Amino acid sequence: MEIPHESGATTTPMATKRRKKKASSKEGEFSHALHTCAKSGDLSAALALFDSAVSGGGGGAPLRLTAHHFNSLLHLCSAAAESLGGDEPSRRSAVDAGFRVFDRMVAAGVAPTEATITSVARIAAQKPHGGDIAFELVETMGEKYGVAPRLRTYGPALFAYCRGLQAEKAYAVEAHMASMGISPEEPEIAALLEVSTKLGLEEKVYHYLHRLRSTVKCVEKSTAEILERWFSSSKRAREVRSDGRDVGKVKDAVLINGGGWHGLGWLGSGLWEVRRANVSSEGHCSGCGKRLACVDIGLEETQKFAESVASLAMERETKSNFRNFQEWLEAHNEYEAIIDGANVGLYQQNFADGGFSLSQQLDAVVRELQTGSKRKWPLIVLHNKRVLSLIENPSNRQLIETWRAEGALYTTPSGSNDDWYWLYAAIKLKCLVVTNDEMRDHIFELLGRSLFPTWKERHQVKYTFTKGNPILIMPPPYSLFIQESETGSWHVPIDDNCSDERLRSWLCITRPRASEGHEEADVISGSSQLLTSAKDEMNNVSSKNLNGEREVSNSSGPSDETAFELSGKDKTVSSKRKHMA
Repeated sequence: MEIPHESGATTTPMATKRRKKKASSKEGEFSHALHTCAKSGDLSAALALFDSAVSGGGGGAPLRLTAHHFNSLLHLCSAAAESLGGDEPSRRSAVDAGFRVFDRMVAAGVAPTEATITSVARIAAQKPHGGDIAFELVETMGEKYGVAPRLRTYGPALFAYCRGLQAEKAYAVEAHMASMGISPEEPEIAALLEVSTKLGLEEKVYHYLHRLRSTVKCVEKSTAEILERWFSSSKRAREVRSDGRDVGKVKDAVLINGGGWHGLGWLGSGLWEVRRANVSSEGHCSGCGKRLACVDIGLEETQKFAESVASLAMERETKSNFRNFQEWLEAHNEYEAIIDGANVGLYQQNFADGGFSLSQQLDAVVRELQTGSKRKWPLIVLHNKRVLSLIENPSNRQLIETWRAEGALYTTPSGSNDDWYWLYAAIKLKCLVVTNDEMRDHIFELLGRSLFPTWKERHQVKYTFTKGNPILIMPPPYSLFIQESETGSWHVPIDDNCSDERLRSWLCITRPRASEGHEEADVISGSSQLLTSAKDEMNNVSSKNLNGEREVSNSSGPSDETAFELSGKDKTVSSKRKHMA
């Protein structure tokens, strides 16, 4: 069948198909050739392809390039511009080519993506005053192109300003990031920290040191070197001092923040001494001898965390059931440990004759906890359906009735997920939770990554059994975080990929004249104190703070003043009170 055209000529479906196939083949050849250039980093060949495609070289109409084609070309231009620092003519050529490609993209009506703007910002940052151009691209990309920036989109402007020691402009980029809900990571914070150290802006140095503390566990070696230079050789670092800080205010701040930092500003006076040190398995620094803190989330964060868990639970549980549990917990709030009953009872029971081990496992863990806490009962959380099944056995019934009589058992209602109950109880009561649950499923993913890992490290007690005897694996005696002591000293862990924490390098940063009135103690002597004493003290300080009697930093951060461990021979639970190192 012939298809008439307006010109009067006729064509056949076969001819139309051949023409489309030829065009498709041409575009396919271009895409393949461009992909090959991108893989090999051959900018010259890629630009030759681009010029031929947009001019219709070789006969025929110009190719219509896609956003993917333009982005590949721009990525090649940005990579070349960044890597040819010593070859000024080649670098300038790559920059000019990048803007030529971008201008063609906009003129062709192809909508730029976030990847487009990121590449163009990288190219722009190589020009004189390129930071301004790169930042303007980011500031206007939403209005002009309807796309939102990501962290990487801000990098070119931020790093250009930091390299040029344009601190105020770098801080403006960070402020814009915050307005878009984007948080800097270590490379960005380290750049801001370095420009602040070079310009002697001590308050900004303090600020970004805390940003590092709340963002990473260990710093990269390059970041550690920035800190070493500041504390070791900066005249401004030697001059920062604060001898008149209220000792009680500092101690309260450390406690309210969860331990390991106060956030009130530089303390002490005089020269700083910077050493590379190691930390023992008990948490003692080889450089200064002080014991590091076991870091927890702060009081305010704990309250918000508990509210968040309750809110999520009531979206997924019967509201009245979970609300009843909350009310019950308010009236029974003296527990020092919560037990995930199902997790303990079913531990390693996946064999032919296996089943829920009530007396040999769950009760054994209960008794082990009691041994180390002056016979105080933990709270066992078990599903109602499980309990109804267990009490059919007379010996189980007697044990369960004992737990009920002692107020040591809470049975979650039918249709509920007991994970919400034991998790909420442990957070709300600021106590330990005994479970081997790795807390990786969807329930825990809902809680996000900001507070949960720190809380989990500080509060989860894992367990195992040896010849039928339970062994409780307590939280570590110190936390792998940047730590700021009550006297103004700092301990900074370095990410050196060591498999043995005792071999990890730390920066130990101290002053011979510590803040007046402070004495860093190791472990307070005397009888062991339980977690409730720490909880009471924290609550007392919290009430002071809420009444406006104390001024405490609102920065996010981690520790609690109680370090838990197993006491050697009998493996009982003990606790030691200590000041923050």
